Amino acid sequence: MCAIAGIYNVSSDLTALEIAELVTRMAGLMAHRGPDDQGFWQSENGRCAMSHRRLSIVDTTSGGHQPMTSNDGSKVIVFNGEVYNFQELRDTLIGTGSNFKSKSDTEVLLEGLNRKGIDFLTYIDGMFGFGLFDSSNDTLLLARDAFGEKPLYYTFQNGIFAFSSELKALTLLPGFDPLITDDLISTYLAFQMIPAPYTIYHHCYKLEPGHTLRISPTGPGKPIRYAHWQSTDKLDSDASIGKKVDELHELLFNSVRRRLIADVPIGAFLSGGVDSSTTVAIMTKEFGHQVQSFSVGFKDCNESEHEDARNMANLLGSRHDDIMIDPANYVDYMKMLAAVLDEPNIDSSCVPTYFVSKLARSQVTVAMTGDGGDEMFAGYSRYFQLADEASAHSSDIKSRKWHVGRAYYTFMGQLFPDNYIKDIFDSVPTLASDLLLEARRELDMDSRSIINRLRQVDVKNYLPVVLAKVDRMSMLNSLECRTPFLSPEIAKFAAGLDSSALYGDGKGKYILRRVAERYIPKSWLERPKKGFGIDPFSPIVKGRLLEEANKLLTDPECTLVRYISKARLQNLVAEKFPNWSFYHLWGILLLDYWLRSNLHRPCRGSAQ
Repeated sequence: MCAIAGIYNVSSDLTALEIAELVTRMAGLMAHRGPDDQGFWQSENGRCAMSHRRLSIVDTTSGGHQPMTSNDGSKVIVFNGEVYNFQELRDTLIGTGSNFKSKSDTEVLLEGLNRKGIDFLTYIDGMFGFGLFDSSNDTLLLARDAFGEKPLYYTFQNGIFAFSSELKALTLLPGFDPLITDDLISTYLAFQMIPAPYTIYHHCYKLEPGHTLRISPTGPGKPIRYAHWQSTDKLDSDASIGKKVDELHELLFNSVRRRLIADVPIGAFLSGGVDSSTTVAIMTKEFGHQVQSFSVGFKDCNESEHEDARNMANLLGSRHDDIMIDPANYVDYMKMLAAVLDEPNIDSSCVPTYFVSKLARSQVTVAMTGDGGDEMFAGYSRYFQLADEASAHSSDIKSRKWHVGRAYYTFMGQLFPDNYIKDIFDSVPTLASDLLLEARRELDMDSRSIINRLRQVDVKNYLPVVLAKVDRMSMLNSLECRTPFLSPEIAKFAAGLDSSALYGDGKGKYILRRVAERYIPKSWLERPKKGFGIDPFSPIVKGRLLEEANKLLTDPECTLVRYISKARLQNLVAEKFPNWSFYHLWGILLLDYWLRSNLHRPCRGSAQ
């Protein structure tokens, strides 16, 4: 797990020395992602330079140093992430004539790309963002993993193409334009985080998950998709469900086994829920690991899950530690994180994720998580709520009076609905409008079961919010997080599940719960689900948020008034909207404090 940065000079007047100094500064800004080592490389013609900060996990010797050059000297790579099946791929490559100098997964990735090109990406079980320079044709290749577990930002401004693991590093570019438009603000409010390929900055982009991008002397081409997750409907009989439980059990076993490979201590986040509990159960019961598990709790909050985590740790035999957060300080925590987030993210569980990551890093370097389990195996109650509503409106759906897409992307999958956004900007700006229309059409123009439709749109639009939260909060603490639920084998298996395998006994994750029952009492698994975060209706927290929001209206340092008029902010703070909640206040306040800590240039309307 690392930080990467690079520049490809297409047509700027920067000298090779200036490019070298700039790339080194970019990587230095992300030192928290890689505190163990640093490296730099520049092409002979000075056109391309890449820098790397390393968090040493696999092969902690100098053999894993980056940037890394291929054996034939033709290619150089900077890589952020892990290739979990690198040992298997290494053996296959050796069988076809490859030689290796280290035990590093980076060298396996580099050799595989050198031998097979981008087709090699389809063999990888891992998370990654990387830059690969090919001196034979003077091109740079960027690639990102299938679900976007690892970030990869880029921009092309003033003749310079640049990429990095964090958006802030790009702001160091000379003449950088930090333009932020109504389009981007409204998209953030609707989706909780701006979906790829867009970012909070008009001229910067995120490489979409499962995509590559090639840059040549004439500039960047168009991103090309190499991986896509799509759920399918295939009705399973009771007998085949039993076989699928066995199959999933074996897939989880192999996925956890691969993710236990490291030359540093490994622990696990443990919430007491089915995803993290099943992961820890496999670690302890199948592999005999004395797991160090970690959780977070909230003082005086009924929804705090730390007691469940403690009880689960006792049941599974893990050594357990937890940290308690005082809700009275939640707003202060938000301000602190807003100042260090590379891009605003409304997910309020950033706070507990940050603190549990900090606790874990004091004892381990890697932590297992349960992320992706809800999307892969239908763990969100909103899926079944909407399915029931659709059933009740079946005749209205046929007559087009009621739409699944609008119901979901207004009341469930959309934080600030259209009428809120219209009140802020007079109309829904173009980008947010287009993205919402696309998401709604994807749900409406589909014959699959509603649960499978929702899983797919959440993998595209909501899972990135969750994964960005985990990546940013863990890496601020130099901690690597690994999830077994997003391996390509499990993702393929989950994509083929029918609703009958996802929903049973009145609960989601039916097939995953059947696997979990092999380790955990069924009565435990039937408890109500708790979210990994503060009770949003906690009077302490909401009271502090309201107090802070009212201060915002008279604070001369308020930056948000450059984007949203004070009168409209006042309407938002006054809770004049139906279903106005903790999360809306949180999103507005976090955006203001993010703007105070970052470069920005407002532009009303949609920039061209």
